[in-house]
Amino acid sequence: MKLLRITTVPISLNKLLQGQPQYMMQNDIEVVLASANGKEIPEIEKTTGLKVHVLPLTRKISPLTDIRAVWETYQLIKKEKPDIVHTHTPKAGIVGMLAAKLAGVPIRMHTVAGLPLMQATGLKRKLLNTVERLTAWAATEVYPNSYRLADFMIQEKLAPKTKVKVLANGSSNGIDLTYFNPEHFSKEQNAALSAKLKIKPTDIVLLFIGRLVGDKGINELVQAFTKLQKQVPDIKLLLVGSEEPDLDPLQELTRKEIKNNPNIITTGWVDDVRPYLAISDIFIFPSYREGFPNVVLQAGAMGLPSIVTDINGCNEIITNGHNGLIIPINNVKALQDAMHSLLQHPDIRQKMSEKAREEIESKYKQEVVWAALLAEYKSLYHKRVF
Repeated sequence: MKLLRITTVPISLNKLLQGQPQYMMQNDIEVVLASANGKEIPEIEKTTGLKVHVLPLTRKISPLTDIRAVWETYQLIKKEKPDIVHTHTPKAGIVGMLAAKLAGVPIRMHTVAGLPLMQATGLKRKLLNTVERLTAWAATEVYPNSYRLADFMIQEKLAPKTKVKVLANGSSNGIDLTYFNPEHFSKEQNAALSAKLKIKPTDIVLLFIGRLVGDKGINELVQAFTKLQKQVPDIKLLLVGSEEPDLDPLQELTRKEIKNNPNIITTGWVDDVRPYLAISDIFIFPSYREGFPNVVLQAGAMGLPSIVTDINGCNEIITNGHNGLIIPINNVKALQDAMHSLLQHPDIRQKMSEKAREEIESKYKQEVVWAALLAEYKSLYHKRVF
């Protein structure tokens, strides 16, 4: 059995699917990887032992480049002759599924991990709806990585119900609980990193990890934190991630506050988020849309209670009042109140912390997700190829 995995950018191969290629190869599947060019490719090739085929994929809508990408993906497929093409991320989905259908690949699988169209309106929404429906038309199977995302896709007629399926309990890759474990970090290590970031031992640390962009709720988070500072002393907001000013810029007031507020700490992009999770007390994720956010799983595995918005994925990982709090999207007051509540009740915060890792262990272990995907590959292969 030969499998071609395609993502739009190599960082998705490296992070969203980390460990999957090796696991599939250990289970007698020949794996081929493809994405756009990027600095992560040498690391992926070293880690997996596989060549990453470079395709002209872009995250932006670019008709001429996208047509060329379909053609080059088609050529790659005809050369490699995979039994299965499995795409992940929107642009790789439309390009990969169309090319695979044109090339006659019998099994064409697309994983949906969040839909940009959820926040779009007008002509942009119609265009994104069309792209998603075309992707689903070209695919033989569609895999939303959360149950609520699956319901949304069926309700909005973005994919036929007969093609839609959620594997395991959701998530695209699960969580490696041996890697995301707070026991790897000593008090001395945590104290050293805190001191480097100018975080005092008495500070309570609120952490966000992800792209610092509008649709992750960063504008609301910064506003809520700025107001919260006036109520609660000794708090820090730690933002781990980089901005994307060309795709989704932050408001100018937000950028100024981040720059000038000494209690807001930014790190830029980091390769390993675990040390920052280890020194934090509460994870905040006020995103507008997600599929099944790995970072919320990671926070839970590291024993952090989370405050998340009531969106797909987040509201499946977090049970309100059990391992975190759920708030409405784009609501500064609700976010401020939720943060204030957990800051004022350390006993509740501690109970949620204990439940956080238990929840991940019981539902989202990486081995469970990988085994479900492997079983799906084998089942489809035997049904369609033989």
